[in-house]
Amino acid sequence: MENRVVIGGQWGDEGKGKIVDTLCRDLDWVLRYQGGANAGHTIHIGADKHVLHLIPSGALHDGVKCLLGGGMVIDPWSLRDEILALEQKGIDVRDRIFIASTAALLMPYHKRLDELKEEQLKRKSIGTTGRGIGPAYLDKIQRTGMRMGDLQLPAENLERKVIEMILSANETLSTNYDAEPLASRVLAEELVVLAKFIAPMVVNPYEVLKGVRQGTESVLLEGAQGTLLDIDHGTYPFVTSSNSTIGGAMTGSGLPPRCFGEINGIFKAYLTRVGNGPFPTELLGEQGISLREAGGEYGATTGRARRCGWFDMVAARYAADINGLTGAIITKLDVLDDLAAIQVATAYEVEAERLPCFPVDGNILSRCRPVYQEFKGWEKPTSECRRLTDLPAAARKYLEFLEAELGTLIVGISVGKDREQMIWTDTGVTT
Repeated sequence: MENRVVIGGQWGDEGKGKIVDTLCRDLDWVLRYQGGANAGHTIHIGADKHVLHLIPSGALHDGVKCLLGGGMVIDPWSLRDEILALEQKGIDVRDRIFIASTAALLMPYHKRLDELKEEQLKRKSIGTTGRGIGPAYLDKIQRTGMRMGDLQLPAENLERKVIEMILSANETLSTNYDAEPLASRVLAEELVVLAKFIAPMVVNPYEVLKGVRQGTESVLLEGAQGTLLDIDHGTYPFVTSSNSTIGGAMTGSGLPPRCFGEINGIFKAYLTRVGNGPFPTELLGEQGISLREAGGEYGATTGRARRCGWFDMVAARYAADINGLTGAIITKLDVLDDLAAIQVATAYEVEAERLPCFPVDGNILSRCRPVYQEFKGWEKPTSECRRLTDLPAAARKYLEFLEAELGTLIVGISVGKDREQMIWTDTGVTT
């Protein structure tokens, strides 16, 4: 099987969880390469709904091994709870989950610092999930944080190290925020107990991925968030703290570019964004609310209402180009079924001047006004469609436009929540 990378093409929440679940069933490995419990992948299998935050979506297929890669920041408390929740549903995952020893360890003080920083910023806040992601990555970059490999230390060494880390964090909490200290010994003892549960899953990622590098095993690399939230290439400062683009797949996995085959970008048939930041095609008022309710646009991790708007082709072309996409998958097409008219932003204007490309400067993006092209809606249900020819003509015309403008083949279309509600094509949608 050819190795695959699945990347969000927008501001996250594109439905990557379902697509990963669908594409990985015949592969050996699914590898999550960045982010932490600030992500949420929702997979519907019949009447069952599974929400995963740290564990790759491949865990729902027997025989698929899951690796939490070195580019991640991992909350061991959350990871334990997620594993136990799956086991309570009868899904045995403990012997199929592997954790890179090089992944950063996210501690309770990271969450507290995250919350306090956002409170301090007030109206200028980024709108984080409060899961401690930024502070954990900060410790990683400062080379002061712990890693998952530390959970394999002898208990007394681990306890001593954790107490030192928490006492240091307490100084920051007191000095910078006048906040109450965390109980260092209690948390250290908790982590020592947690380590007994998690340490057997911690591995050398270079060693376990030997088969992938040699071509004897296959892998799907799963990204969290989306291209426009990439720390280097997204709408800074309203971004996540890691590389959610193709570069993050390399650094977060340790796999060389020659191991990558298909690079699939996931795009919702419209656009959503969680948190603050510029959003040129955002629909305010009743239109935006109606789209949110039709699509069930509430965060899987936080429950926050997502901001909704029309498909942004300027941003989508940018995402396709910098990731080197070999294919695109359009999700939630069925959410547009009842609309009489649909719009797509094909260009931006700033003070009546048309921009030649997507602006990487967030200050410019906040002043951009979209130039729209309107399409007639199909006003027919698509959830039962399984072939391109089953789709209404207007839906096919909409998809053909998206494919032509993206410059890459649309190889899949999602028309519902369930893993089976998919249309697949190897040759694109243009007939």
